[in-house]
Amino acid sequence: MNEIKKPFARSLNDRMIAGVIGGIAHRLGWNSTLLRIVFVIVSIASAAFPGILVYLILWLLMPNEAD
Repeated sequence: MNEIKKPFARSLNDRMIAGVIGGIAHRLGWNSTLLRIVFVIVSIASAAFPGILVYLILWLLMPNEAD
């Protein structure tokens, strides 16, 4: 029951651009392809969610898996 959670980190193996979505998906135990699709749809459909800006900020703040 005492589960050790890994910190959020950019994926080195599951990346399209920088590994941000792949790292989030691995941390949460979700399918990375599905999460990417949802991220793109929400980014396009919502003016209140600046997807590119959020992605760039996460790219800068999240460390690589190896670090």
